[in-house]
Amino acid sequence: MLTKHIPKKEIFLFHQGTHYFCYQLLGSHKVTIDGQKGFSFCVWAPNAKEVRVVGDFNDWQGNGSELEKVNEEGLWYRFFETVACESRYKYEITRPDGTIHLKSDPYAFQSEVRPATASITTPPSTYQWKDEDWQTKKESIDPLKEPINIYEVHAGTWKKHEDGSLYTFKDLVEELIPYVKSLGYTHIEFLPLGEHPFDLSWGYQQTGYYSVTSRYGDMEDFKFFVDQCHLQEIGVILDWVPGHFCKDDHGLRLFDGTPLYEYEDEKKSEKLNWGTLTFDFGRPEVQSFLISNALYWLEEFHIDGLRVDAVASMLYLNFDKSDGEEKIFNHYGGEENLEASAFLKKLNEVISHYKPHTLMMAEDSSDLPFITSPTYAGGLGFHLKWNMGWMNDTLEYMEHDPVYRKWHHQNLTFPIMYKDTENFLLPLSHDEVVHGKKSLLDKMPGDQWQQFASLRLLYGYMMTHPGKKLLFMGGELGQYAEWKDKEQLDWHLLEYPLHNKMFAYVRDVNHFYLKEPALYELDHSPNGFEWIDPHNIDQSIIAFQRKGSSPKDVCIIICNFTPNVYYDYKVGVPTPGTYREIFNSDAKNFGGSHQLNEGDYFSSPNKWHGMNQHIKIKIPPLAITVFQRTDYEQRSPKEATE
Repeated sequence: MLTKHIPKKEIFLFHQGTHYFCYQLLGSHKVTIDGQKGFSFCVWAPNAKEVRVVGDFNDWQGNGSELEKVNEEGLWYRFFETVACESRYKYEITRPDGTIHLKSDPYAFQSEVRPATASITTPPSTYQWKDEDWQTKKESIDPLKEPINIYEVHAGTWKKHEDGSLYTFKDLVEELIPYVKSLGYTHIEFLPLGEHPFDLSWGYQQTGYYSVTSRYGDMEDFKFFVDQCHLQEIGVILDWVPGHFCKDDHGLRLFDGTPLYEYEDEKKSEKLNWGTLTFDFGRPEVQSFLISNALYWLEEFHIDGLRVDAVASMLYLNFDKSDGEEKIFNHYGGEENLEASAFLKKLNEVISHYKPHTLMMAEDSSDLPFITSPTYAGGLGFHLKWNMGWMNDTLEYMEHDPVYRKWHHQNLTFPIMYKDTENFLLPLSHDEVVHGKKSLLDKMPGDQWQQFASLRLLYGYMMTHPGKKLLFMGGELGQYAEWKDKEQLDWHLLEYPLHNKMFAYVRDVNHFYLKEPALYELDHSPNGFEWIDPHNIDQSIIAFQRKGSSPKDVCIIICNFTPNVYYDYKVGVPTPGTYREIFNSDAKNFGGSHQLNEGDYFSSPNKWHGMNQHIKIKIPPLAITVFQRTDYEQRSPKEATE
C-alpha cells in the first residue's frame, strides 16, 4: 500500500547509496494524496521499535501519530491531512531498549531559531530565479583559467545592527554584495550555513544539514541572496562538513538508539579533540544522505562551489591522535580510511555528472597526492586544494624580524617546488586569526609602519603567487585584534588613516589581479611561473615572472622582505624593450614611503639572472613592485613569438 506513495526504485536506490536526491523522498513534504492535502513524513530508523510524529498539530502527543514501517531496512512513512505549513515537529522514537527520545528531522528544510530545536514544515518553493545569464556564463568558462579571489565570511559577525542583532540575508544583500563587488572579489565563501545549535562552532558542528540556519532568515531569503550575487557576477561558495557532526541529543547521534549515521566502532567514530562523531562513510544510506545534501545546496540554492571541510580528518583513521593513543588500521595495515577515500571519489564523480560546473575544493592538510587529479586517474577528483603548506611557510617567514628572514629564505622558495603537484588555492582564512594566533597585522614584526608595510607585501605576494586566492573578512581593514567570533568586525578602524589606506590597498591589489591575465590564466601550468632570482638570501629579495597565454601577458615581480631601499638594483628581464612599473605597494596612497619607479626603464643587453637583458630599478622597502613591458606594439612578428 505504501509503495504507491514511495516508488520501490527510490527505496532501493536509497539503501544502495545511490539515491542522490533522496531529500525529495525523506523528510516532510507538502503533498496531495487521493485528493487530500497535507504533509508526508519519511524517516530512516531501522532499529526503532516505533516512530511517531509530534508537534504543534497534535499538542506534542504521539498517540495516533505513528508512522508505518515500509521495509525491514528501516524506512518509516505516513501522510497527515492535519499538518499545516510552518508547523513545528520532531520524531518521537522508541529505541530498542524501550526508552523514548525526540529527534529533529535529519532532512528538514527549516528549523527553529536556537536554542529551540524543532524542525518546521515548509511549503514547496515558489522562488523565481533570475540568474540565467550567470549560469550560461559558467558553462562556457574553465574556472581554473579564470581569476578566483574569494572573500571568506562568517555571516553572523561580518556586521551587526546597532542593537547587536544579526544581519539577515536581506541585510547582506544590501550591504555585503556591493561591498564585495567594490573590493574586487569574485566569490563569497560562507562558513557553514546549515543549522547548528552553538554559535561558537561557527557552523562546523551541525544538526540540520538540509536546513539553512534560521539565524539569518529562511531558505527563500537565502535563494534571494545567491540570486542577487549572481546578478552582480559574484559566485557563492559554501563550507560543507561531511567529516563529522555534533553530539546534541536532538541531532544525528544514536538516532534510533543505535549508531546509525556514525560508525559503530567508537575508535572510528569518536573525534575526541573536537567532541564530535565521524560519519559512517561505508554505509549506503549515509552516502545517500551526504551526497544528496551536497546536491541539495547546488540544485536548490544555485551554489557555485563547495569547500569540503577537514578532508584530512576523513582520510586518516588516526587523525589528530597522539602517539600515546591506541591506533587503528585498515585491512591493508595502513592508517588511511579507505571508505572515506571511496566516498570522496564518489561524491566528486556524482557532482561532476549532475552539476559539472561546480567548483569543488578540498580543505586538506595532508600530504596525500592526487587530491585534485581526476578519479579515473586515481585521484580524489577535486578541482582545488587549499595550499596549507604555502600558508604555514609564508606566515612563519613573515613573523620573523626582517633581520632574521635570510635564515628562513627556504620558507619562501620551497612552496614553488611543489606548486604543480596539485591545483592550489592560497588561503589566509579564519583559522589563522583565532585562538591566540593573532591577527594578520599583529603577526607582522616591527613598528607600526613596518607592520602595515609587511602586511601589504604579504597580500601582494599572495596575489602574484601561483594559485587562486582567499582572504578572511577583516583582513582588508588591517585589524589588530583577532577575529572576535561574537562581535562584528572593527569597522571603526576605517576612520584611521593607516587602516583606511590598507583598505584602499586591498581594493586596488584585487582589481590589479583581475586585470592581469598573467596572474591567473596559467596558475596550474608550469608555463605560468618562472624564477628570475630566488637566491638573494642576504638581502631577502626574490624576483619572478608570471605569464599568461599571450606573449604580452608577462609580469616581472620583485619582493623585498626587508625595510632597506636599494638603488640601481639589477633585475633580469626576458626580452629587450621598455619596461614600466605598473604596481607598487609602497605608494603613498597605500601608506608607504613612496619609493616608486617612475617613467620608462630600457633594458640593457647585458646578461643578468641568467637572462640576456636586465633593467636597473629602485627596490622599495618591505614592498612588492611589478613591472611590465610596454612596447609590444613595436615588436617584430619574429620577436613576438620568442
